[in-house]
Amino acid sequence: MFPGGMLRLRWVMLLPCLLLVSVPFSATFRVASPWGWRCVNETCVKEENDGLQTLPHLSTCKLTCARDGVLWPRPTGILQLGDQTVHFLLESLTLQGVTAPNDEIKQLIKKAFHIFKDHVAKNLPEEGGRPLLMGPFRKKTRIHRVMVEVTVTERATRLSLETSEAYTLGVTTLGPHTNATILASNFFGARHALETLSQLIEYDEATGALQILSTAAISDSPVFKYRGILLDTSRNFFPVKAIERTLDTMAANKLNTFHWHITDTQTFPLYLESLPNMAYYGAYSSRKVYYPADIRHLVEYGRVRGVRVLPEFDAPAHVGNGWQWTKKYGLGELVLCLDKQPWKLYCWGRPCGQLNIVNNNTYLVLGQIYKEMVDLFSPLDMFHFGGDEVKINCWNTTEEFVAYMEENGLSRDLQTFHDMWADFQRKALKLLTSANGGKNIPGIVWTSSLTDENILKYLDPQQYIIQVWTTADDPTIGNLLNKGYRIILSNYDSLYLDCGNADTYRSGESWCGPYNPWQTVYDNSPDKIATHFTGSPQRNLVLGAEAPLWSESVDVGSLDAKLWPRGSALAERLWTNPLTNWESAEIRLIHHRQRMVTRGVRADRIQPQWCHQNEGLCYLK
Repeated sequence: MFPGGMLRLRWVMLLPCLLLVSVPFSATFRVASPWGWRCVNETCVKEENDGLQTLPHLSTCKLTCARDGVLWPRPTGILQLGDQTVHFLLESLTLQGVTAPNDEIKQLIKKAFHIFKDHVAKNLPEEGGRPLLMGPFRKKTRIHRVMVEVTVTERATRLSLETSEAYTLGVTTLGPHTNATILASNFFGARHALETLSQLIEYDEATGALQILSTAAISDSPVFKYRGILLDTSRNFFPVKAIERTLDTMAANKLNTFHWHITDTQTFPLYLESLPNMAYYGAYSSRKVYYPADIRHLVEYGRVRGVRVLPEFDAPAHVGNGWQWTKKYGLGELVLCLDKQPWKLYCWGRPCGQLNIVNNNTYLVLGQIYKEMVDLFSPLDMFHFGGDEVKINCWNTTEEFVAYMEENGLSRDLQTFHDMWADFQRKALKLLTSANGGKNIPGIVWTSSLTDENILKYLDPQQYIIQVWTTADDPTIGNLLNKGYRIILSNYDSLYLDCGNADTYRSGESWCGPYNPWQTVYDNSPDKIATHFTGSPQRNLVLGAEAPLWSESVDVGSLDAKLWPRGSALAERLWTNPLTNWESAEIRLIHHRQRMVTRGVRADRIQPQWCHQNEGLCYLK
């Protein structure tokens, strides 16, 4: 080949590369879409834009098409949503006015508004961690203002079982102004209203701007007082940031109780200033400890988001690591059967450990633990004593314990051991009340052999709330309700979020399989369960429900996917108590799951995204 020909060949080979280099490319370039969505019978139907008219983007259709919009949980009162949206920019969203009884409540509302606006901002597409600036925007969009006004009439700043969480929200638009008016008796209702308002706002890909429904009228309040998630941070440690994200997501679902199972036999990750040896001996490492500043921060973090942080100190079982120091300090063995083998003889779950309730020093240490916990989590309106899975054989095979019984003329029958266990619980309640400055608050305990037919002998129904962890058809539920006990449902056959994993210690499924999908959680109706046993929903006694996430096979890497969106299904069941089953909620939940992901939550997938864009077509019948 001639040299000139070779040179021409090289240029031909380089030409595609030169073309790629020379074509200007914008980092904000996006491929256009031919698709729009038409509202047909409250369903968003995907169609190709034909050029004669431009159909709205999916987010606009979702906001305006269905009667319930994309609100989660669905409001219980008046719900009137407009069928038009108006566009605005983030900087045009302002808190126009706050009317409240005092400055503390005004500051709480301002903090809640800041959180609300941050959630709205997360609707915007991001690049490099910052909202991506679209535009140029039409003048109508640039000048539009969205102004929020909040009025609160009462002084409540802490949740209790008597706190109203009701609110009304009105949205009106006149010219370049949209006004959102919130009325609530207290801060918590106002906070919920801001969450609802955030769900009336979406990003519009067609314009690159935010959009809000132009009109809306909503009145709303929860059906059940107690709407909880339990997180076990003892089997595996969860960083403070992960707990913050859990509280954020609970707030997005209007769940109001974070039940913190903070210690167990495996570890004692709570640092107590008066008992530093508990964390010194009990923590997995010095980096896996919750310090007083962490606890106080999370309690306040939850409060601003409408979530109480409810501490549990589980006893007399479920104790162990962290207590090894007591004998060398002259207090004796305050935990018995620690790590004893074969474990099945001495405890219900490894490793073993159970308080030595016949050693008076146990109560000295327990009282100090309560004192610090009350200080860290105050003000408390409830306290969880745990109190389940006591293994009588641990006490009955321990020399010190048996000697005590013989010296005091006590027979070693089951009834006597239950009497001693109940006596421990009475002492524990007295110690907690003393630690709480003499103020009596309800105690919560898990169902156990102490809560069977003879419960009235042991636990005062005016003092104790019983959390039911057995199945929905357990006759214990009827027995408790008929005796006048308030209950919280956590029946494992529907609400345990750790069920369905491989067994922690052997081949095969875990003891509580199968997996509880969101549909099972959603259809777990407290009303139906109570009515089955008593003929009535017993709303004055059934406080609500809670979905526990025990962490034997869960850590921070799988936390979000285990909790959400199944926790969202629980939220609507308890807030709305719908008469319908999961099928009528599916389209909204798919969208709500997308919303949580947009806010940084690694929620589990329910269906392919195609189903989100093609409503009602993903079914088996």
